Amino acid sequence: MKTIGLIGGMSWESTAHYYRILNQETAARLGGLHSAPVIVHSLDFAPIAAMQSEGRWDEAGRQLAEIAAGLERAGAEVIGLATNTMHKVAEPILEAIDVPFVHIAEPTAEALLADGFGRVGLLGTRFTMEEPFYCDRLRQRGLEPLVPEVDHTNLNGIIFEELCRGIVREESRRAYVTAIERLAARGAEAVILGCTEIGMLIDDSVSPLPVYDTTELHAKALVEAALA
Repeated sequence: MKTIGLIGGMSWESTAHYYRILNQETAARLGGLHSAPVIVHSLDFAPIAAMQSEGRWDEAGRQLAEIAAGLERAGAEVIGLATNTMHKVAEPILEAIDVPFVHIAEPTAEALLADGFGRVGLLGTRFTMEEPFYCDRLRQRGLEPLVPEVDHTNLNGIIFEELCRGIVREESRRAYVTAIERLAARGAEAVILGCTEIGMLIDDSVSPLPVYDTTELHAKALVEAALA
């Protein structure tokens, strides 16, 4: 099995879920005491969040590209970026490494298409919902993404002010369920949890639409790539 390099810390809450899923999936596939060989570079999220809010994407891209290259030098043979939003700067990461990079939107699109879905809701940070980098990737795969028409600020705030700090509130869960209900009313057939923390709030037991959790799908795809 190849060594997985994981760029994490954005936030550390979801990176912890990645680490658990990587090892659970490896054990499920290989059995016994097998676990995933993983090198994690966990960033301080505060400076990255500041770059996001101030539009300093080029600076963030350079930093993540350097980290990815460092993971490759340390022995990583496949790289994953444990956040949806920062895939806005996936291109400089790809340019900095020679090993495979697993884009978080790809296994999500594959799972949706395999299940026969076309029109899908997308929830995430306001950057993921409002900027084209993520929706365009889904459209290239033949999907029709829908984002909430309202409540971007509220949904974004729940991610940064609560979930990234490990706070899970029933009121916030209801806000997300309402957003999913509105997407369903517009024709969404399923919903993408397009932020790696939203799975802390929403799963199939509470969602009015089938849920596709990018954290779980991405982590499992990284194991698949490492075993290929």
